[in-house]
Amino acid sequence: MVIAYGITLALFALYSYSLLDLNLTLLNFDLWTQFRNVMIQFGYFQRLNSTFVFVALICLVSGFHLYLLKNYKKYSALHLSLIIAVILLFAYPFLSHDLFNYMFDAKILTFYHQNPYLHRALDFPSAPELRFMHWVHRTYPYGPTFLPMTLIPSLLGLGKFSLSLITFKVFFSIFYLLAVRALNKMSSEWAMFFATHPLVIIEGLMNNHNDLIAVSLGLIGIQLLWSKRTTLGRLFIVISGGIKYITLPLVIAQKKSSLSNIVAFCSVTLLVGYLSIFQEVQTWYFMSLFVFIPYFFELIKRMQIFLIGILFSYYPFVLYGTWGDLHNLGLKHAVIIIFAMINLLTLIIERKKLRSLWSY
Repeated sequence: MVIAYGITLALFALYSYSLLDLNLTLLNFDLWTQFRNVMIQFGYFQRLNSTFVFVALICLVSGFHLYLLKNYKKYSALHLSLIIAVILLFAYPFLSHDLFNYMFDAKILTFYHQNPYLHRALDFPSAPELRFMHWVHRTYPYGPTFLPMTLIPSLLGLGKFSLSLITFKVFFSIFYLLAVRALNKMSSEWAMFFATHPLVIIEGLMNNHNDLIAVSLGLIGIQLLWSKRTTLGRLFIVISGGIKYITLPLVIAQKKSSLSNIVAFCSVTLLVGYLSIFQEVQTWYFMSLFVFIPYFFELIKRMQIFLIGILFSYYPFVLYGTWGDLHNLGLKHAVIIIFAMINLLTLIIERKKLRSLWSY
């Protein structure tokens, strides 16, 4: 089973290059060029087939997740997470350009010796990254704690794009592994849930959104709180909240069941809802809910239909290649709403069980 899972992840990593940016070469040698051309031909000019493969891969990864979660006592989440991290280290962030922005924001400081809070990517017109980056017109949009962390992989990248891409991917993988380790100290079931969850795998390890870093730091903080290392635990939680501020309400959480934990969970949920309604529904926002696995695991597990289903909302982008068309956005929102309604219906049916999850 582990071998089959690893093969599936490897195929997903290979598939990710079907949506490689057309202006991005990455490597210069014949074998790579041949591979790149085949994948681009498939992803850009056989979109219906590509969409079918994308949906099939999500279904397979989700199936493995549910199986491994059900049989979490038979497998080691720590060992599995290491296999997952190594395989997906070679995946391309095929559904997002955010990783490239993280890389260049850090490069503004480490290579150009300027302040990314004051300077944009457009202020460096000779930078080759401008050929394929998005959101080049904005200054640094995140809190004060993420930028210092990204300086390490940026410095190790030596100003070279391909090397920096690897160092940043390793950076994200390390935090993923630390999150699994923290959860495993509290519950092997929780660790398996997080380690193999499709939302974490696709948005955290493949698309490399910094929400994964925030969740990881938050989970480490909670584990430290539970180990009675309160001051250090709170520090990790504050650093987590300083990345995007979404996980900041976690600072009021307590080790034992309390009203504070409910308030923190509801606050993060409302923040995610606010961003989704007044900006745009982004699937990676919902990864922030995983920081509450130690407090509300059963509730989060019962949200599986939605948390996995929202990944299918990418199919209009894979099929048509853009979000610019209102029709494509409409399809995306329709998929999200359908899975949300189905999950809500199941929660209503199980409302008696849910009452016990909120009783303190």
